[in-house]
This record gives sequence, C-alpha cells and structure tokens, in this order.
Amino acid sequence: MDRTALLQRFDGRSRLLAHALYSGTEGARKAQIVFNKQRRCDPHFSLAPFLESLCQQEACLLEDELVLKPLACVFSDVFKRNLLCFLHLIHPGYPKDSVLHLLQCLSKEDGEKQWVSALITQLKRDIEGARKGTLLSSNCTETLKSLCGRFRDTDVKGGWTSCFEVLEAKGEETDMSVLSQKKRKSDKMDLDEDTQEDPQSKKVKMDFSSSKDEERMIEEEEAEIRRSEMDQSAGSVSQARSDLLGFSKNLPDHMKAALPVIKELLDAESEWDDSSVSALKVLHECDPNEVEVLCSVLCLSEVSEQSLPQFCSCLLKLTPDLSHSTASALITHLLLNKILSLAEPASRCLVTAVTSLCSRYPRPTCQALIEPLLQKGQLGSAQADLLCRLVIDCLEPHHRLLVFRTALGASWDEGVLSVIHALLDSKLELSQEDFCLFAEHLCSQSPHFSKSMKFAKMLLSILTKYQSNVNPACHHTLSSVLSFNETFLKKSLQAALKRISF
Repeated sequence: MDRTALLQRFDGRSRLLAHALYSGTEGARKAQIVFNKQRRCDPHFSLAPFLESLCQQEACLLEDELVLKPLACVFSDVFKRNLLCFLHLIHPGYPKDSVLHLLQCLSKEDGEKQWVSALITQLKRDIEGARKGTLLSSNCTETLKSLCGRFRDTDVKGGWTSCFEVLEAKGEETDMSVLSQKKRKSDKMDLDEDTQEDPQSKKVKMDFSSSKDEERMIEEEEAEIRRSEMDQSAGSVSQARSDLLGFSKNLPDHMKAALPVIKELLDAESEWDDSSVSALKVLHECDPNEVEVLCSVLCLSEVSEQSLPQFCSCLLKLTPDLSHSTASALITHLLLNKILSLAEPASRCLVTAVTSLCSRYPRPTCQALIEPLLQKGQLGSAQADLLCRLVIDCLEPHHRLLVFRTALGASWDEGVLSVIHALLDSKLELSQEDFCLFAEHLCSQSPHFSKSMKFAKMLLSILTKYQSNVNPACHHTLSSVLSFNETFLKKSLQAALKRISF
C-alpha cells in the first residue's frame, strides 16, 4: 500500500503527525514539533485518535493471501522506529492505555526486529516507571551469554583463539572493540606453532595470557606511548611559554617593568598599597592582545582565592574605569575557571571578588562570566546560587533582562531554572515579544520538567507576577504547559491561570 493511501486513514491533525513521521531520521523530532504546535493551539488536544487509528485492522496482501493487520504494522520500519522514538520524547504527554494497546499490536508483528523490540521495551519502562525487562533481543542475549561462557577461563590455552575461529567459521566479523584497552593497543599476537597446522593457512592467535614475554612487550609499548604523550604535552607547554615570552618581549618597557611588581604581590599575598595601584595602571595602556599576554604571564587564572579581594579592590581604585575588553579579559582569567570548578558553596573571598567586579563592571561580567556559565550547561547548585546572588544584588534591570535572554537560549537544567526563577522574582520588565518567546520555551521544556518542583514554582511565579503579560495566545500556550505538570502544585497553577482575565 502506498504512502498516500496510508495517510488517508487518519483525520486532519493525525495526518500531520503521520506525515512528519515519514521524514527519515528527523521524523521523531519533526513529529514532536508538530505535536507541540497542536497542543499550543488546543491545550486539550489528545493523541488518542491518532493511536487508535494505528491500532485499527487493515486488510493487506501477504504472500498472495488477504490478511488483517494493525495499521501500524503496515507502515515501513523507519516509520515505526520514528513513531516509537516520538512517543518516548513526549513522555508522559500521551494516553498510556492507547500506547499500551499500540505496543501490543507492534509486539505481535515486529517483536523479533531488534530496534523495534528495544524501543517497545523502553516505552514500557517509561509507562511503568521501572527498569523492568531488557533492551536486548533474545538472539543478542544468547550471543552475549555464549561469549561470556567462552571467555570465562582465559587461562586455558586457546580460549580466545577458539572463540574467534568459531565466529570466523560462521562468517561473522570480529569486533576488536570488545577487547580491553590494553589488548587493543597490542598488535603483537601469538602465532600457533602447532606443526600439524597447514602452513598455507596460518592464522593469528590471540591468546593474551599464554606468554609473559608478550605482556612485557605490551607494557613496554604502553610506557612508550605514555612517554610520547608526555613529551608532546611538555613540548606544547614549552611552546606556549616560549610564545608568551616572545610576546612579552615585544611589550613596551614600562609594561615589562610592571610585570614583576604585580607578580610578586600576587605570589606573596601581602598587603597592597597605592604603589600597587600604580603598577596596575599599565592596564589602561594595553590593547586587547597585550592584556591577554599580561593575564597569561601573570597566571591570573591560578591566583589563590585569598588574594582575590585585595587584587579586585586595587582594580576598582583605578581611574578612569577599565575598557570593556580589558575588564572582560580580567574577569575571564580571574574568575571563570574558579566558578566552573565549584563543587561546594563559594568561599567568602570568591564571593567578595565576584560581587565587587560585577557591581562595577556589569556588562563585562554578563559577557565574560554569566553567559559562558549558562551556555556551558549542567549548572551545579554552587554555581547557580552564586549566579542568583549576582543577578539580584549586583545587576541593574536592563542587565537582568540581558541575562534572562541568555538563559532562554541555554540548555535548561535545575540550575538554570533557579537563575530564571530568581530573575522573575526580581520583577523583570518583559516586553510582549519577550514574554511570548518565554512561553514558547516553557511549552517545549514542560515535558522534561513534568515532576520538577523548581519548574512548578517558577510557573506559579509567572502566573502571579506577570498576569498583565498574558494575552489569549499565551494563555493557550501556558494551559498546554500546565497539562504536563505532575506535581502537587498543578491545581494551584490551574487556578492561578483561570483567574487571569484579558
């Protein structure tokens, strides 16, 4: 049956989804986009009719015999895989009973196909909320059991060799990636010296435990590789230092004279005075490339946190203010790596340094510190707490709006949600365009945060503090967002949305 005839089995909305699932490897993603748009237009839109159509019996020819099959089983394998991936992406935004019925239909017809079987098992895990069953097919499981049985006693001569001989006899290719890394690195393999073997058909034997000489050769090769890597690394460091020295030699004399003074103060962690501030005035005379050289030669990224408050205090005493590019370079070298590596709440010294520079140079801080942290993703609680403090205590409203727009383009996690919530609580002055864009992001992210209390509390803040921004289109979008929520705040959220009038 051709594609056009199959698509006619669906109603208008379902046909759009089915058409998207035909889009090759992009089918699942495109279907998700179509589904989200349909939910925004109609928050009560359900996949039930689409899934029921897929389960209806369809007459088709099989070996010149007319048989009945579920419509889903008549489609191509690519369509089926896209369909199952799509349902996994929108979990839990589908009717579970209808999905289970579909899985039963597909299991009967396509249960032996490895990809389909694995995706069916994954969807059952999604629905049941438990990791029951295995994603491996029975054939794959038996093969793994057989391999484990053959490799169990590696001390027996010929254990590995006999395994690969059997695989070769079956016409299967052996994947060397199953070997351990140590075995992968060795190109030395034992040759079977059995005199009874035909010299015309000599084969490489892979008995890795039969010879201590071979183990020694492997260790020597690994040691040689490590030495080579260390030599290359040392060469890179040496080259980098040489480049820096070369650049620093080209600096004007008064800049070179300031370097040892600043370096000594940073290393000694001594008290900084007016002469220290005078040494830093050299920053006013540097172009961007010279600033980078100074930061690298001074190793500002390695300055101890205890030295940061004094150093930043001297920077703040400089008049006039540093240029945007100079301030950005200093903030990047001084603070970025320290905050990225935070595994626990920031120290008092680090907080003091960050807040002082942010208050004086907000725009460079947004660009050189806050934006990279948000865009990196996987924002930890320590980083998120520090960023929340910055945006609330140190930034003006227009800079908060800049951070908000940056956060919308970042990959959302619990840490980013904390920052966005803090920004919303500061009562941002959002334009209608900003708010509509925000609502679109909420709609696309809501399936991934259906059980997140941070996401639910952020929604409650939106519905109580930004009611004037909610127009009819946004109201539909937010209603769709709430339909995914599974926290105990769902009723409160729905009541808050219901109270908003236009």
